[in-house]
Amino acid sequence: MKYVGLQTQIWNNNLKSTVLLLMFPLVILGLAWLFIYFTRPEHYTINDVNYTFLGVVPWLVGGVLVWFIIAWYANTSIIRKATGARPLERKENKRVYNLVENLSIAAGMKTPGINIIEDDSLNAFASGINEKTYTVTLSRGIINKLSDDELEGVIAHELSHIRNKDVRLLIVSIIFVGIFAFLVEILLRSFFYSSMSRNRRNDKGRGIYMLIALVLAIAGFIITSLFRFAISRKREFMADAAAAQLTKRPEALASALEKVSQNSRIEAVTRKDVAQLFIDNPKEKKKDLFSFFNGLFATHPPIEKRISVLKQF
Repeated sequence: MKYVGLQTQIWNNNLKSTVLLLMFPLVILGLAWLFIYFTRPEHYTINDVNYTFLGVVPWLVGGVLVWFIIAWYANTSIIRKATGARPLERKENKRVYNLVENLSIAAGMKTPGINIIEDDSLNAFASGINEKTYTVTLSRGIINKLSDDELEGVIAHELSHIRNKDVRLLIVSIIFVGIFAFLVEILLRSFFYSSMSRNRRNDKGRGIYMLIALVLAIAGFIITSLFRFAISRKREFMADAAAAQLTKRPEALASALEKVSQNSRIEAVTRKDVAQLFIDNPKEKKKDLFSFFNGLFATHPPIEKRISVLKQF
């Protein structure tokens, strides 16, 4: 991959991420219109469909907004419970605090909280929605097994996610995908329940409507998942580049990534949406015969490609 300069890379990634993010609400509204169109009475014209759709939009937007607000403010506690992270005491590891504080000063940002996961694997992530909740979380293994320069590169990568607002961007994308995942689960259960019920005259019609809604919800889940994964991959490249600029030691981050890739699986992490936040996704499948399709649904670029880009600085 040809290196085109940090600022150009940041600008390109920000533009692409913004476009992808705007696609989420458009997909939700587009699928709602399609559902109305496919389930309309025979005498309905396109104008009737549009009129019905406009009446549904406020309810749809309101429901999504309520879901979004709840998920937005609950994300910090959800992430902490899903990873088993706890605050790292300063007296327990002054080395980590010194690295985080020095890098925060260099980056011109407030020092975030520091958490630790008691796991011997090597991994780290950033989380939070504002200065009160921004946190860098490190595994015990990554603290103990990396040199100061390598750990500094990892911490700079995570601080870059916070400084570039990547953590908020990814949380937004995860929430939108979660909406479709919830709809798919509800519709699947409703569809199977409806198919088992044969006592009502309108079961057949209801079943068809349910099937249409289910197909559209699954399509929305797949489309928004692809958007979410694309956003995540773009932001990883940008965080690597920003970390290299901040530390002036891209080779140290490249070395850290190589070590992380060899042992990044943290047993406590079982949720795929939370695993996406890590510097190397501990739930991601490695290369196989379907690597092209895995790449489309990957939250992170191949770590070999990230290392290759860093070595070009």
